[in-house]
Amino acid sequence: MTVLNKKIDFAVVFSVINANPNGDPLNGNRPRQNFDGFGEVSDVCLKRKIRNRLQDMGESIFVQSDERATDGFKSLKDRADSVSELAALKKDKKNPDTALYASRASQEWLDVRAFGQVFAFSGDTLSVGVRGPVSIHPAISLQPINVTSTQITKSVNSVTKDGKSSDTMGMKHRVDFGVYQFRGSINTQLAEKTGFTNEDAQKIKDALITLFENDASSARPDGSMEVLKVYWWEHDSKMGQYSSAKVHRSVQVSLPDDASTVEQLTITHTELDGLTPTIYDGK
Repeated sequence: MTVLNKKIDFAVVFSVINANPNGDPLNGNRPRQNFDGFGEVSDVCLKRKIRNRLQDMGESIFVQSDERATDGFKSLKDRADSVSELAALKKDKKNPDTALYASRASQEWLDVRAFGQVFAFSGDTLSVGVRGPVSIHPAISLQPINVTSTQITKSVNSVTKDGKSSDTMGMKHRVDFGVYQFRGSINTQLAEKTGFTNEDAQKIKDALITLFENDASSARPDGSMEVLKVYWWEHDSKMGQYSSAKVHRSVQVSLPDDASTVEQLTITHTELDGLTPTIYDGK
């Protein structure tokens, strides 16, 4: 497999209908909003979804969520120590080979060589940081979002008690309608350091196109979130013909102020000389 030898930029447009795309735990799990009322989905949330899709594809993933863990390990430390070479490198407390540790970890897990990872666990003297080539911006809605909050109740107490306990009452929040956009890039210099390949880049692209498959929950019912378009630019060199900012600005996404359906969405693209995106519909 060939290490990535050309810069890549991408942009993703997706819709949200009656769902909570990313709850804020500091705000009662309401959908995230900035101070101007625009909806947000954090880059951490987006990377979690990409990791989940890669894991569904059979890839080896280091940061697995507890409910999706497939290898039986209960912590990142246990998962890292399960690789004999990594465990052996930690034993040299005086002169640990951090570069070799980072290289071996990148070989083992796709999300490490894509997004990077900090290996610093309680009780260990070794601390290793890996910078990954794939960077992702937070997703921002095109317009301020309307959040609907609904009082919900359970029909049974969680524990035995006379009468209704306080935990039978709760709140559920949703975005009525919104279209979000996020952007990202893949850096070739960092790809060389982690061994991120052209094949890995294609896997990231496939994950973006199918981002919300197998992602359903009570907050995000099936069909409530949909990838509409993925723009994928492959430059002709390691540095790229244009800056990522200019490439990302070449796609303009707009909605009427009173929009309530994705059919009202308008996406325009400004051609850049020598750089044409491949455009994919979501699946």
